[in-house]
Amino acid sequence: MNDLKDQVAYITGGSKGIGYGIAKILIDNGMRVAITSRSLEAAKKAAASLSSDPSRVLALQSEVSTLASETKAVKEVTDHFGQLDVLVANAGVGHFASIETLSEAEWHEMIDTNLTGVFNSVKACIEPLKQSKGYIITIASLAGTNFFATASGYNASKFGLVGFTQAIMLDLRQYGIKVSTIMPGSVATHFNDHTPSEADAWKIQPEDIGQMVADLLHMNPRTLPSKIEVRPSSPGK
Repeated sequence: MNDLKDQVAYITGGSKGIGYGIAKILIDNGMRVAITSRSLEAAKKAAASLSSDPSRVLALQSEVSTLASETKAVKEVTDHFGQLDVLVANAGVGHFASIETLSEAEWHEMIDTNLTGVFNSVKACIEPLKQSKGYIITIASLAGTNFFATASGYNASKFGLVGFTQAIMLDLRQYGIKVSTIMPGSVATHFNDHTPSEADAWKIQPEDIGQMVADLLHMNPRTLPSKIEVRPSSPGK
């Protein structure tokens, strides 16, 4: 994986935020990238801004909470590019409220997207990644190891994701597939209806996570950083 030129990455939730930042850095490293969104229009708009060369980026509509949807999307990736080398399971949602007011629908959306969604993406990608001896990177959160009030559902989904990722790392390395989870703290994204601004300059930027993904892919394949916690260097004011 040291030479990333023309390698193919499939990034869920790649139309904005961390997923978009990862896609940008991987394209800058010579990779070809497929990005998904629940909205095909949003995916196409993001793809057009990532590269004017349609052979470098593919826009797809997919709903990660449905295995059939992810299976269809991954087939489109392999049909279009002829291979798959990297899965970045990034799609995620968050609802923050006391357990007293957290709704059943909000709970299910977080579990279905942040946890079951990653299961679906991984299941859909296993066979082509076996062929390429590829890499799975899940985007978890520091909320996957640190609990806090109003985050019962989000904590549950991200604690589960961290455990899931570490377990499949042990399952899949027999096939030469590497698996890592990245656990960011505060990132300047549109997550939870936030609009990034200059006030977010102290936070991790999406491209910083993208560079971390590229660094993992460039790393000597004998070495596997399986779980990575990342925080802003300085606390916000």
